[in-house]
Amino acid sequence: MKTLLRPEIAELAEYRLTQYPFRIKLNQNENPYELPAEIKEEIAGRLAAARWSRYPAFVPHSEIERIAAFAGWKPDGTLLGNGSNEILQCVFTSVLERGKTVVISQPTFTLYQILARGLGARIAEVPMTGGFEFDVERIIRTANGTRASLIVLCSPNNPTGTCLTRDEVEKILNGTEGLVVLDEAYVQFSGETRVDLLNRYDRLIILQTFSKAMAAAGLRFGYGLGPPALMAQLDKMKLPYNLNIFTLMAVMTLIDRWPDIEWWIGRLIEERERVRDALAGMRGIRAHTSGANFLLFETLEKRPGEVFKALAERGILIRDVSAYPGLAQGLRVTVGTPEENDEFLKNLAEVL
Repeated sequence: MKTLLRPEIAELAEYRLTQYPFRIKLNQNENPYELPAEIKEEIAGRLAAARWSRYPAFVPHSEIERIAAFAGWKPDGTLLGNGSNEILQCVFTSVLERGKTVVISQPTFTLYQILARGLGARIAEVPMTGGFEFDVERIIRTANGTRASLIVLCSPNNPTGTCLTRDEVEKILNGTEGLVVLDEAYVQFSGETRVDLLNRYDRLIILQTFSKAMAAAGLRFGYGLGPPALMAQLDKMKLPYNLNIFTLMAVMTLIDRWPDIEWWIGRLIEERERVRDALAGMRGIRAHTSGANFLLFETLEKRPGEVFKALAERGILIRDVSAYPGLAQGLRVTVGTPEENDEFLKNLAEVL
């Protein structure tokens, strides 16, 4: 059967996350705070009043306008997706093919490489510096040297938490010719979006999501922001009716109620810094700064797999990222509630 598929698909390593039983889940960068019951009831009420037998609007203009206003961009430059990953796939399939090159800074979100390999594109990987900073000069040299069609940058970066400065983003845009995708899935935890640069650059696309800061990973909603002319072309590759009525209604409700729930961003940032300080004070741990809702830390005396397994046996899930390029000693932990973080730190100290 696999001979009927393109060879890139048959040889592709799938994106997979092994499921373990848990009592504390800190492995998928989710928001630990659940939406209040009254907001869920409000969404349910809107959904109950809707006609399920009808398709959503072919172009949900009012929802697009609301999302654009929320993100600070133009409605005709805003593309809605079933998670920001769908917009990412739309960009990759519109730009890449056999013979074309994408530049990816490593380590980073593994889906970028999977999508590129599936399309038969060439992947030019640029290692981060020893301190897990973006090697901007090398990114530019690599993009120009390979005549890259696409440059994908995650800021804050998963799994390192590293952020690109405004000057660094502009330097990459000014020094290269390919399309630049800036994945801002965790931007609310850094507070430094680059959406304003869309007014100056016609080769920039920014991705954002409701999965992290908005505590809506289960809704699967994200969006892309870019030059209207470019986004109109990408829209041709988006499946029709890609968002169901539940997602659309829930997202509109979350925007309405955002002033009531955005407090948790500040809480999570405070907890992130507290957990990092605690990690930094542990023997055999090297903790890194982060602009996201997770922390990268390295185990200097024990193998990451051993630490991961020991915590999992205690019902605490974190992420073993030691297979990522340059992260042989790496583990990643999502910032949870204060109680979850205390339990994680206590058990980590015991298993080290």
